[in-house]
Amino acid sequence: MAGAAHCSLQAKRLLLDPKFEGYKLSLEPLACYQLGLDAAVAEVQLRDDQYTLDHMRAFGMYNYLHLDSWYQDNVYYVDQFGRVMNLSVTLDTALQKPREVFRLPTDLTACDNRLCASMHFSSSTWVTLSDGTGRLYLIKSGQRGSSASEKWEIMFNEELGSPFIVAHSVSFVKSDAHSLAVLLLRVEKDELDTKGSGFHVTLEWVTIAEGKEGDHRYEIIKRRVLQGKSVPHYAAVEPSGDGLMIVSHKPFTFMQSESDKLEENDDAKVPNEKKDPLYYWQQTEDDVTITVHLPQDITRDDIKIRFSPDNICVTLKDQPPLMEGKLYSSVDHESCTWIIREDKSLEISLIKKNEGCRWTELIIGDTSGEFIMDPSQCSEIAESLMHLTSEVMNPNPDKEKPPCNAQELEECDAFLEDGASLCRFDGDSLKITHIINLGSNQYLFSVVVNPKEMPCFCLRHDVDALLWQPHSDQPENMWEHIATFNALGYVQASKQDKKFMACAPDYSYAALCECLRRVFIYRQPTPLATVLYNRKEGRQVGQVAKQLVATLEANDPILGFQATSERLFVLTTKTLFLIKVNSGN
Repeated sequence: MAGAAHCSLQAKRLLLDPKFEGYKLSLEPLACYQLGLDAAVAEVQLRDDQYTLDHMRAFGMYNYLHLDSWYQDNVYYVDQFGRVMNLSVTLDTALQKPREVFRLPTDLTACDNRLCASMHFSSSTWVTLSDGTGRLYLIKSGQRGSSASEKWEIMFNEELGSPFIVAHSVSFVKSDAHSLAVLLLRVEKDELDTKGSGFHVTLEWVTIAEGKEGDHRYEIIKRRVLQGKSVPHYAAVEPSGDGLMIVSHKPFTFMQSESDKLEENDDAKVPNEKKDPLYYWQQTEDDVTITVHLPQDITRDDIKIRFSPDNICVTLKDQPPLMEGKLYSSVDHESCTWIIREDKSLEISLIKKNEGCRWTELIIGDTSGEFIMDPSQCSEIAESLMHLTSEVMNPNPDKEKPPCNAQELEECDAFLEDGASLCRFDGDSLKITHIINLGSNQYLFSVVVNPKEMPCFCLRHDVDALLWQPHSDQPENMWEHIATFNALGYVQASKQDKKFMACAPDYSYAALCECLRRVFIYRQPTPLATVLYNRKEGRQVGQVAKQLVATLEANDPILGFQATSERLFVLTTKTLFLIKVNSGN
């Protein structure tokens, strides 16, 4: 973690509304349709030995309804007979019964320690499926959502140890071979943990690839295991399969295989001498200065430096590049210069394209250099943070806005998990490359906005809920703030019986459901058709955000909850409900 770049989430001010006045309860009717299921959902109750909070989070609060983001309004679930059932909606008033698209070959009731069956849609034609007994299936499905073109065919079927659930999967092409990366989640007994819960959580990152030319068989080419002490809120593989992002309360680390340990032991035999940096660098708001100490026999003609907007390459004589790679941020490459100073050192000046942007590293992933901070910069940073510190509790009691008093906080402002962090792991080095301390930014839910991108995650920021889209291919904008649900962070904290949260992929509304019957819908602010005045402030109100409440006609617990741009899908043991939230354009 020492080499990881410590980042922060940058909210877009234009997406925040400081004048938001709250939600107004609307009594407008919501069209609600229900479908009776031929067979009950394959719910798996927690056993007596699954008593920890992690078991409850991973398996007890599992969402049994799976939304296929590649096709509009297409949901799946597994019933008690091991059948994968699908409902594809085109017209609410002409709903068809859920249809069987696949049947698990194994008898689910034969395994005593099984978990719930789980699935993930890796691409528009590939599905990853687990039967909950420890067996993983890769299925080529064809174009889903249409009975004519949908045909599920098993391409890979293997026992992978103790039971797990599929947390995430992606399909990609690497080295001209089709591959799938799958994340498997387990909660396992930990004999060494005598003071804690006695369990640990593992995330197994499995990469499965197609065989050589002409051979369409799929086989495992890589298995890596991460271990932690809490169930991750969010875990997803990057679309390229090169990295992994995890949001968790407690940190995860990769477990070494025996071959890795042997290699490390061999390296440890070599004397561990600290190497001098190959270069030193400093920065101001406008430029970056790099200093390289040159060997005695190097002349000006031996130095070759190539500048480009995002890359740099420095070569001395016929040696391998001294420094080469992608810069932390873009530069004005036509204005970049270099000189040889009197003390026989090479000085390179890079002009920043984004003035004021503070670089956390020079070349992304390169640790052979050393950053030297200017003393004036140190004092400038210290001065900017001075207002956050004080030697006394309340240095100015007569001040108009005194410091926050923890006793004045309401119950829904309290956070149970102050230590949560967001980490990005590199698939080759198996090390953390980026880390964000989320502090009191409580994790709320995740949603797929674009199936070709990583899932978005929603965090509480003050009273609001902010939606963040990860961009693994954009180091300068790796987490983008794309939407805000005003006051939702505060509102959801008051719902003590909430079970699932979701939002529409077009951000038009957010919704949450309780364990039984009730569903709450929070629309984004919309312009009013009539004139409305705020009597207290004597001004006209231009738009209103509405809250709607739906009560389901069912006494069974809610097992699944998914949102699309037009409707909500709610799954109970024996019924699938559809709530029409928005009318299609």
